[in-house]
Amino acid sequence: MQGKPLTILLAGPRGFCAGVERAILIVERALEVYGAPVYVRHEIVHNRFVVESLEAKGAIFVKELDEVPSGVPVIFSAHGVPKSVPAEADRRELLYVDATCPLVSKVHREAERHHAQGRHIVMIGHAGHPEVVGTLGQLPPGAISLVESLEDVARLEPPAGKRLSFVTQTTLSVDDTAEIVAALQARFPAIEAPRKEDICYATTNRQQAVKALAPECDALLVVGAPNSSNSRRLVEVAQRAGCDRAYLVQRASDIDWAALEGVSTLGITAGASAPDVLVEEMIAACRERYDVTLQERVQTREDVHFKLPRVLQGAGADQ
Repeated sequence: MQGKPLTILLAGPRGFCAGVERAILIVERALEVYGAPVYVRHEIVHNRFVVESLEAKGAIFVKELDEVPSGVPVIFSAHGVPKSVPAEADRRELLYVDATCPLVSKVHREAERHHAQGRHIVMIGHAGHPEVVGTLGQLPPGAISLVESLEDVARLEPPAGKRLSFVTQTTLSVDDTAEIVAALQARFPAIEAPRKEDICYATTNRQQAVKALAPECDALLVVGAPNSSNSRRLVEVAQRAGCDRAYLVQRASDIDWAALEGVSTLGITAGASAPDVLVEEMIAACRERYDVTLQERVQTREDVHFKLPRVLQGAGADQ
C-alpha cells in the first residue's frame, strides 16, 4: 500500500468552536489562578484527548457535585447544567465557574422567557444528552416536552389551552431539525419559533462544509468522540450527501484501514470538540501508508470569540 496516491480533502471549518475553546481555557486559567486540583463536573467537552490533557495539568473530572470536596473550585461543563446544580454548589458554599457555552445559555434564557409568558415549550433534542438535561432543568418538571423525531411530533399531546413555543439543542442535524420544525408548525400553526436559530453557527458551518465535500470523496473520516452529538451528525450528513463510507474515528490508531481499501479521495473533518492535533495525527498516519496530496476546502471563515467569566477576567485571564 506504501506510495499509493491519496488525495485528502480537508473540510473547513472543522474542529474547535468558540464555546469549546472557551470551556477548555476556563479550566486552564482556573488551574493557573487557583492551583491544582480544580474539579470539573462531567467532561468539559466530549473528547477524551482533551479530558486527559486537562487531567495531566491537574483537573479532576467527576460525575456529580457530591464528589467535590469543600474548599476547591469546580467548573460546570460547556453543555450546561440544570439549575439544581449551581443551587447545590451555593448550598455547599463551593466556588464554581460556569463554562456553559453562551449559545446554550441563550437557549436557556429563551426557554425561561417563553415559560414566563405562559407558553408550554417543545424542545427538539436527544434524550439524555447533557445539553438537553441542562435545558430541561431550567424550568419546573412538565414545563418542557422533548421530541426527537417526526413520530414524536405526531404523538405529542401538549397541555390543553396552552400557547406553544419551541427551542432546539444546539448540535442537531440542520436538515433533520428543519423537518421536525415543519411538522410542529403543521400540527400547531401558532407555535412560536426562536427569535434566532438555536442550532449553533459551528454545527451549521461544519455540516455545510461536509455536505459540499462529501460528493467528491470515496470515504470520509470525522474526528470525534462517540458521545459527541455534533460529530455523529457530521457522519450522517456525509452519508446523506453521497459518501456512504463515512466513519466516526477518535484517534489515528482507531482507523480501519481495510475499510479504506480502494479509496483515492479521502475527506477529513472534525467535530466541534475535537482538537486540530488529532486531525494532524490522522494526516500523518495516512502519509505513512500513501503518497498524500492535501487540499483544503473552506466553505466559510469563523471569527467568533467568547469572553471568559468575570471571575477569571479579574485575574487578568481574558486575553
